[in-house]
Amino acid sequence: MKRLMAWRPNARRVVLMAALGLAACGLAGAGEVQVAVAANFAGPFQKIAADFAAQTGHKAVAATGSTGKFYTQIQAGAPFEVLLAADDETPKKLEAEGLAVKGQRFTYAVGTLVLWSAKPGLVDAQGTVLTTGRFSRLAIADPKAAPYGAAGVEVLRALGLHDAVASRIVQGANIAQAHQFVATGNADLGFVSLSQVAVPDKPSIGSWWVVPARLYTPILQDAVLLTRGAGNPAAAALLAYLRSEPARAVIKAYGYGL
Repeated sequence: MKRLMAWRPNARRVVLMAALGLAACGLAGAGEVQVAVAANFAGPFQKIAADFAAQTGHKAVAATGSTGKFYTQIQAGAPFEVLLAADDETPKKLEAEGLAVKGQRFTYAVGTLVLWSAKPGLVDAQGTVLTTGRFSRLAIADPKAAPYGAAGVEVLRALGLHDAVASRIVQGANIAQAHQFVATGNADLGFVSLSQVAVPDKPSIGSWWVVPARLYTPILQDAVLLTRGAGNPAAAALLAYLRSEPARAVIKAYGYGL
């Protein structure tokens, strides 16, 4: 009995040491990747980054903003290793300029544009509030830097309303700021991403119109490996994870197409 009792604690120590050894190996192989994330994708990426870390041990450090400004920053030498853009043109330009690795680009999400108000009932299912004029301010992200802003302008032009509402437009630097204008009441309504207003497991706020896709150019959001991340295993792992079923499930849950 004494020999058996003496063995058990030793066995537990052996198992514990083995577990610690495996954890140490995982940590030793863990890395970090600097990611530029389009503002509309901030919510889903937060979830994806947490799951990615749990699955791989790698840490994705994100900065969010407008795709146009990220493009300028990358040209100026910003230390980003992966770009999750709000369009497909910017990654193509970065490839052509030698700032992104060719053959690594892919569409990770297709954006959905909505006209949203924080006020319940202001925006109906057909978006007729735009024609009735029952608003004083309309928020749109900078169309020169933010693809969702450009899409919003397209919608207004397609409906023949751009000139009529031009004086009421308030412009945000990116779609996150456009959303903030509406959320704080500085604008009655605004063009934002569905992912910003239909958040999984959270109650809906306000009212919105899902803009018909025929009214704007498809918002193809491409991911690309930047040249600074070419030798970083964590960067390659993140791009691979974005294509995995768990990541795709998160992307779909936030209202994006694939």
